[in-house]
Amino acid sequence: MRQTLLPFFLAITCMAASTAVVQGQPSGGPYGPVPQVYPLPDAKIVFYVAPDGDPSAQGSSIDAPTTIESALKRAVTGDAIVLRGGVYRTGGLRFNQGLLIQPYLNEHPVFMGTQVASDWTDLPNSRWSTRWDRLFPAAPADWWRAEYHVMDTPLHRFNYDMVFADEKRLVSAGSVNEVDAGTYHIDYVNGVVTIGLDPSKHAIEITVQDSAIVRTMRRVNAMDNDPKGPTIRGITFTRYARLALLVEGIEPWRPMDPAEYGKDVVGTTLEHLTLSHCSRVAGYFRGDRLTIRNCLVSDCGTEGLYVINSAHVLLERNLVTRTNSHAPIVGYYASAVKIFNQSHHVVCRDNLIIDNPHASGIWYDVGNNHGQILSNWIETTNDGFFFEISEGAVCAGNVFVNCTPGVRILNSADVGVYQNTFFNSPLEVIRTLRSSEAGDHFGWHASSGPSVADRDRHVINNNLFLVQKSIPAGVIQYREESGVEKVAKAAQVQSLDGNVYVLRDAETPFLTNGGAGYPPPPVHTTVSDFGGLQAMEEGYEANGADYSAYTGLVVRSPELKRFELLSGFAGSKGGVDLPPSIDEMLGWNPSQTRFPGAWAPVDQ
Repeated sequence: MRQTLLPFFLAITCMAASTAVVQGQPSGGPYGPVPQVYPLPDAKIVFYVAPDGDPSAQGSSIDAPTTIESALKRAVTGDAIVLRGGVYRTGGLRFNQGLLIQPYLNEHPVFMGTQVASDWTDLPNSRWSTRWDRLFPAAPADWWRAEYHVMDTPLHRFNYDMVFADEKRLVSAGSVNEVDAGTYHIDYVNGVVTIGLDPSKHAIEITVQDSAIVRTMRRVNAMDNDPKGPTIRGITFTRYARLALLVEGIEPWRPMDPAEYGKDVVGTTLEHLTLSHCSRVAGYFRGDRLTIRNCLVSDCGTEGLYVINSAHVLLERNLVTRTNSHAPIVGYYASAVKIFNQSHHVVCRDNLIIDNPHASGIWYDVGNNHGQILSNWIETTNDGFFFEISEGAVCAGNVFVNCTPGVRILNSADVGVYQNTFFNSPLEVIRTLRSSEAGDHFGWHASSGPSVADRDRHVINNNLFLVQKSIPAGVIQYREESGVEKVAKAAQVQSLDGNVYVLRDAETPFLTNGGAGYPPPPVHTTVSDFGGLQAMEEGYEANGADYSAYTGLVVRSPELKRFELLSGFAGSKGGVDLPPSIDEMLGWNPSQTRFPGAWAPVDQ
């Protein structure tokens, strides 16, 4: 299996290694799995398994391994499962114990949810068919608006099945007559798969599993649930219909006390995994004290990493790319990383979120609080950081490159946006009348965040806005639905200060102010000069600066995405003091000279 992304990741790593190491900005990696030798674990019992293991073997010796299925049925909390390298064509594995699962030394186990399809029938018009009895039909969720989106996303795109030809995923077609060399069709009534490639000349695989591993909270393998979460590391999970990994847990169905959920599976740790080509999501993860570190998540459906109703979570140095990029599903609110439904104290730190043009980047959605989004590199992604119907977040030390927008704050409260570098990436702050009382499309969700009257107290300080292309709607975009002003009396943004603007496109305004809704109402205020920005609210940009007329170098090289701030740039010093808690999060000395953006100034 080829790793086509490696050269780019090494380039990012080398870029960071060539500069002074200062905390607060993206580290430069390594992101994703790091090849290594895994020492044999110190466990109560170690089960050795292999793709060709003997299910009747005890698995107590590396020379006489058992199967993964057999080991999971016997292992209990405190035991370890060590996997020999090779391909495990398996799935639907369930256990409820606190296990360690890892490779043997430096070997590479790959869990795969497909089987080779070899029995084909020739059809007219260069088409071939085979009967297949492991199919996974699905339908869109009931909240999907077919009336808006079905022309862009036909219903067959929601099925979970996948077909691969020579490791390349084919695209589903609506009928046999539409099938060509790049597509397939499934007749779910008769269980027939049709392709437009000669299977005698290509390796064809079709999904047979809709999950790899389920860490259940239910009784299984004659054991009751032990709430200790597993540690899984060093494994590739790929080509699963629906998802690779699932960690179960109680999910709130209303605003709830955090003591009522997140306790079924606690302390799950996922490290150095590859999760790829899952038709819906790489994984659903529930439970407090979850850690996901150095994982590569690529080519999955509408979500990559999906964290649900969990507390004290850490996501760091993961690489998430190409979410919802294969035949994109429109109107499904896709996101590379999603933090959902009353998750608290979730830290997303130093991740690389890149090339997700049909998905958001890091999205905290409904009822979340105390989020920390620190030192991430987010590029070519919709809504780089998206905070919706939630309260309390710090977004600091991040780099947003060609995102639309870099940051979106929607119907939320108390978001601090500090020390970020925005390159061709605007910032949006929006509030509407959306509430559960107003008959919201998603029911009670809107009641899990701040009320309409409390959607304010945002702070946008010490950021660098560097723009080299036209952004007609402005670098900063305020939006408010008509009628909100009758309920909410305070401005959405209480502090806009210490920011530096370098707008190389003369048509890009500093700020626009307009309504919110669908379709978007027209903008009613456009602020095209820095003085107008300062005049909007008392204290706005009292310590900020406009260097749009400056023609010299601001950062080392935008062309090479080297955004280290140059000390020779006159705007490289200044700004406002940060709250001590923000300095502490970024690892900065509170007495150091202030500057805009994620990087401290460096010599050219």
